[in-house]
Amino acid sequence: WGYMTKKCGSGHGTCKCSSKKSDVKIKIDEKDMKIAELTESLKRLQAEFENYKRRVEKEQKDFSEYACGDFIKKFLPVLDSFELSLKNLDGKETQVTKGLKLIYSQFFDVLESFGLRKIECVGKKFDPYSHEVLLSEKSDDDSDVVLEELHVGYMLKDKVLRHSKVKVSK
Repeated sequence: WGYMTKKCGSGHGTCKCSSKKSDVKIKIDEKDMKIAELTESLKRLQAEFENYKRRVEKEQKDFSEYACGDFIKKFLPVLDSFELSLKNLDGKETQVTKGLKLIYSQFFDVLESFGLRKIECVGKKFDPYSHEVLLSEKSDDDSDVVLEELHVGYMLKDKVLRHSKVKVSK
């Protein structure tokens, strides 16, 4: 306890050392609080930045996965024309019909490799997110069941590219 017994040596008669010590302690406490506050702020900024990086990576991944969607959508009428021509063949298996079937198969395989798939709907419950009702008909089946597909719908991975146009039961 030697530090308490030493004299101040200020020569003023009253010692102000204890008040200086308390001032220093207050300043140290203020600095500790400021350090804690800045550390907390830094941690928050780091967490926000990590969330930002994850969000940007996800957006880039989604963009790259679905960037071809508009491109593929422009090919759907061509695909429809192929299907219509194959349905309307006269039943004779000629070299031309075999060639058309082969080209259609290759074309559809390429589109499938990008994630395109048909929406299966006949006999299933009407889904407003993937079907568009064009006609309804009274039926002995449950109501809101797809009776007929009037125009094929397509999905690109997990997103609807074109809704199926359907006839449903009432």
